[in-house]
Amino acid sequence: MEWNPQVTPRQVALVCHPHPLYGGTMHNKVVFRAAKAALLSGLPTLRFNFRGAGKSVGTFTGGDGEREDVLAALDYLAAHFPGLPVCLMGFSFGSWVGLAVGATDARVSTLVGLGLPVSSLNFDFLLDVRKPKLILQGTRDEFGPVAQVSELYRTLAEPKQIHWVEGADHFFAGKLDEVQEVLRQFLTDHRRGTDHLRKPTLLGPRRP
Repeated sequence: MEWNPQVTPRQVALVCHPHPLYGGTMHNKVVFRAAKAALLSGLPTLRFNFRGAGKSVGTFTGGDGEREDVLAALDYLAAHFPGLPVCLMGFSFGSWVGLAVGATDARVSTLVGLGLPVSSLNFDFLLDVRKPKLILQGTRDEFGPVAQVSELYRTLAEPKQIHWVEGADHFFAGKLDEVQEVLRQFLTDHRRGTDHLRKPTLLGPRRP
């Protein structure tokens, strides 16, 4: 858990990491940058390891247990920052697990998905969710092709935003500064109480 005690928080952040069976942990570079963006925006931020990842006990369950881990992390935030809304961010597998919980949990006010692996996992649970949503996706993401992510985005309910990171692969190699800055601006706007998500917005290069 990280936060700046000199800043009065209006929101907190929770960041979920990629697939544990493929080396994903809370120390993943994308997860670290997402957490850094939240901290720079004045949000107390929690990163954690899913069961069986890093030094966490337990074993990988394929999603069900990991969603329980997300709920436990939300309970932790609620205990330490009672009443504050949560921005739930997830990268790759972490977006599938985390956003599924955040879509229905009343404590979560905002959803951010990075590198959605839509070619292998189903994100239909997002379709009718009317919480503010931001998707960050590389235009060369091998697990989330432009056409499939664009179609998912088209079907999402408002409010929503998407930012295409031009030339980036699934791990945003060489583009992490851009990812961090887009997230920082998005989270800073929400911390200030702006209402810029009432209309759907497309950020970055327009794609089909």
